[in-house]
Amino acid sequence: MLPVRGRDGRATTAVHILRIRTAWTPVGDGEFYCPGCGGDRNYQRLTGRRRLTLLGVPLLSRGSTGPVVECAACRHHYGTDVLDHPTTRRFSAMLRDAVHTVALAVLAAGGTSSRTALESAAAAVRAAGFDGCTEEQLAALVEALAADTGRVLGGECGTSLTIELHEALDPLAPHLAPAGRESLLLQAARIALADGPYTPAERDALATVGAALTICADDVTRLLAAARTPS
Repeated sequence: MLPVRGRDGRATTAVHILRIRTAWTPVGDGEFYCPGCGGDRNYQRLTGRRRLTLLGVPLLSRGSTGPVVECAACRHHYGTDVLDHPTTRRFSAMLRDAVHTVALAVLAAGGTSSRTALESAAAAVRAAGFDGCTEEQLAALVEALAADTGRVLGGECGTSLTIELHEALDPLAPHLAPAGRESLLLQAARIALADGPYTPAERDALATVGAALTICADDVTRLLAAARTPS
């Protein structure tokens, strides 16, 4: 910005003559969770070239900038790390799958002979988004899982089930607040308690769930005790 001087030599106004402008080029697009809008929006991924301009005419290159993510709705620019946050739809699907996997793990640890445990698990899975889930479907899935892995129902959480729990919970845990992670563990604990006190296998499964949710062992113990206290 250079001053413009009148006949008396004093600066009378200011005009932008030299400026740095950025020319953006789209290099990708998709859907993301926009922190500014507070919801799912379309975006463009942009890279930029910075140039020194004189009265709007490009003169010298000043290097590259970006990449950035531009929201198609609010037009704000964000760092590309914003794409690490799942969209609302993706987050809902991740949470639904996590509840389903946790319910199966707890049922596998306690067996499927208890109708009350099956009813509790099915209710939790339906509330998470699997509207048509029934007790019979869960029992069949648990038995198929046991047959496929060769594990005994009511036994400790095996390697294959531990892997499935981590696959479902590891991507979700960073996006859940501590209260949300605790709520998921408490929900699993109530399924285990539906037919009586925890069995050793159920405690093992719940400890695995807690670890996958990055809840420390002391807090897991506290939450499992809290789940036994009627609210």
